[in-house]
Amino acid sequence: MFRSRSKDEQAATAKVTADQPQQPRDPQAPKGRPTPKRSDSQSQRRARAHTPTNRKDATKAQREARRADMAKQREAMASGDERYLPARDKGPVRRFARDFVDSRWCVAEFFLPLAVVILVLTMVRVPSIQTIALLLWLAIIVLIVLDSIGIWIRLGKRLNERFPNENLKGVKAYAVMRTLQMRRLRLPKPQVKRGEQP
Repeated sequence: MFRSRSKDEQAATAKVTADQPQQPRDPQAPKGRPTPKRSDSQSQRRARAHTPTNRKDATKAQREARRADMAKQREAMASGDERYLPARDKGPVRRFARDFVDSRWCVAEFFLPLAVVILVLTMVRVPSIQTIALLLWLAIIVLIVLDSIGIWIRLGKRLNERFPNENLKGVKAYAVMRTLQMRRLRLPKPQVKRGEQP
């Protein structure tokens, strides 16, 4: 049962298989899969040739690819190139929202410099100046809220006019969050000047 086959048995099985005629495949019969294009097969061959052999090389290759992608994204953020922008910034709707915000003055973009001034005023040990600083805090917060509501409503109307069949979910919040950044620090970089129509 577990012994190796004898030479006679091996010869007999070889003879039986040799006696069976090989049926050639009909040239008109389908082979069950489409013929790959030459460019596809060459690219697969190249990919197999450059596949790293160990884990360390594979990790290094992934890191390099990620670094190259991030460099492309940084360039796209600076130039506004749609092809390499992150998914949250892609598309004509998001571009319109960015241009809508960048074309106007917003109260929220001055929040950080004003916050520094107010903090300095609160450190002064004069009660009247501290009261003025607290009133300034309140005034700035109210102005930012009112300005954000105004942008939310006006942008909503413009988006409904311009992109009636598009998915507008999250676009107004995206625009309001952009107002909180100083114009110089916004990414992707502003593509319109203040006062221009988006």
